[in-house]
Amino acid sequence: MNKDGDKDVKLLGRWMGGPWPYVGLFGFLLFTLGGMLIFRPGAWSERTDLALLADNPRVVALGENIYARACASCHGEDLEGQANWRERLPNGRLPAPPHDETGHTWHHPDEVLFRLTKDGPAAMAGGGYESDMPAYADILSDAEIIAVLSYIKSTWPEEIRTRHDQMNARVEATNGR
Repeated sequence: MNKDGDKDVKLLGRWMGGPWPYVGLFGFLLFTLGGMLIFRPGAWSERTDLALLADNPRVVALGENIYARACASCHGEDLEGQANWRERLPNGRLPAPPHDETGHTWHHPDEVLFRLTKDGPAAMAGGGYESDMPAYADILSDAEIIAVLSYIKSTWPEEIRTRHDQMNARVEATNGR
């Protein structure tokens, strides 16, 4: 081997002896696994199995617990919302609405309620809409969001729950589900 060949081997040995092979391997694995998660079939599709479980006592109890921890500070311990919830605040945002029968929560199908909670009102409304309610996608799991919404629905009078169920059935029929 010539003198230049020995020099190349020594440089390669220094590079291979440090942390660089591990950094490269870690980067490759992170890239590969991340791609598998992001681009897996159905990763970006809408849920089609969504249904609130207001008649399931275990789900409702879990939802009540999560609501107390994550929602009651704005929407009220008794789901009463903030005062004057239909009038914009000085910052242009709306106060938190009630989730009891006096509010408009029950006017929306399950999937819309789920998306509003998971993605946040600003993402749903678009166009630069601002809201004090955060997106809960990185805070609560899908199951926890469904539990909270199930708890909320469980508090509505039977007549409103029936109307909400009928609305969901119409939406499902329209969407071919």
